[in-house]
Amino acid sequence: MKVHLVDGTYELFRYHFALPSHVTAAGREVAATRGAMGTVLQLLEEGATHVGVATDHVIESFRNDLWPGYKTGDGVDPMLKRQFQPLEDSLVAMGVATWPMVELEADDGLASAAHYAAQQKRVHRVCIWTPDKDLAQSVVGDRVVQIARRTNEVRNEDGVVEKFGVPPSQIPDYLALVGDSADGYPGLPGWGAKSSATVLARFRHLESIPADCGDWHVDVANAGSLARTLTAQRDLALLFRTLATLRTDIPLFADVEELRWSGPKPGFEQIGARLDAARTVPSKRTRG
Repeated sequence: MKVHLVDGTYELFRYHFALPSHVTAAGREVAATRGAMGTVLQLLEEGATHVGVATDHVIESFRNDLWPGYKTGDGVDPMLKRQFQPLEDSLVAMGVATWPMVELEADDGLASAAHYAAQQKRVHRVCIWTPDKDLAQSVVGDRVVQIARRTNEVRNEDGVVEKFGVPPSQIPDYLALVGDSADGYPGLPGWGAKSSATVLARFRHLESIPADCGDWHVDVANAGSLARTLTAQRDLALLFRTLATLRTDIPLFADVEELRWSGPKPGFEQIGARLDAARTVPSKRTRG
């Protein structure tokens, strides 16, 4: 059995900027909603049987209380903001397991769903459909993988190491050092991708990195400057790691069978019509 987990927020943003505007007769902008629904529809047509979608029902989360610069909904196009609820409503009516996140983030939902699904022996692979680098921490061997929808690139654990230079378990430490501009925290000055990966390959986690670069025994440019920065800002780095660490304890479902798609609910055709959708259910289904 394969479980497919979709980042609904990423899909909305992706299609908002990729597709031309589509305004219905009622005056609603629905292009991004139609695009995101199309992603789920395509998965079902390709044979997906167990699907869940997480969204940021509220963009702000508990992380905003920890770091004032963390991402917010400020500056998001109002036409895009107004499509979150319609997407969630449409997915529920479509019969797809949907998790609108409040206080936590869609990425936390995906990480928790992947964690719980991978624990069930019936599941032989969990596919997380998002390119977001923080979800790389959820990858486990070939069992839990990331897939970028635009390119269909599959990233397993070896792929994470090839991409970032560190395994999934060290992604939060890596992001703490290099930062994540999409989420609004800068990392530590001077710490780039190569130096962070090199030092973490030697020491694994932030707490284990010695204050004296003479004890590093790695070839890193400006090691002295990096060591001084980390010593002075280690608490900040630990905070950034907290921001980067995704929750895996959210009880979104008790059994993976809750994610099995068994068809749309009554009234879904009407919702599809409001989106001006030409197709609202898969044209064919195969068992996966």
